Amino acid sequence: MPARPWAQSGGGLTIAVRLTPKGGRDAIDGIETLSDGRAVLKVRVRAAPSEGEANDALCQLIAKSLGVPKRDVVLVAGATARIKRLAISGDGPLLAATLEKICASR
Repeated sequence: MPARPWAQSGGGLTIAVRLTPKGGRDAIDGIETLSDGRAVLKVRVRAAPSEGEANDALCQLIAKSLGVPKRDVVLVAGATARIKRLAISGDGPLLAATLEKICASR
């Protein structure tokens, strides 16, 4: 099984994301392996990377895709970087299974 960009944590899941702002549409494009071997979830959003708009759009898209309230998705690292880390509160195994399904359909 290839590496996954998410890991279960205390109260949910932590996800490594590679965000493409102004990507034409809001979508999760599957899993990508970076040159250093780390796995990331490829996500694109329509929003521009100004004033946190792309980060907000990312959190909204992830919350909607996983069926959790937006307040349960928190950007914990990489506010101005392309690679970001999100913490999602909730049932870790269930969230991981949902992400697995989303990526399998890509």
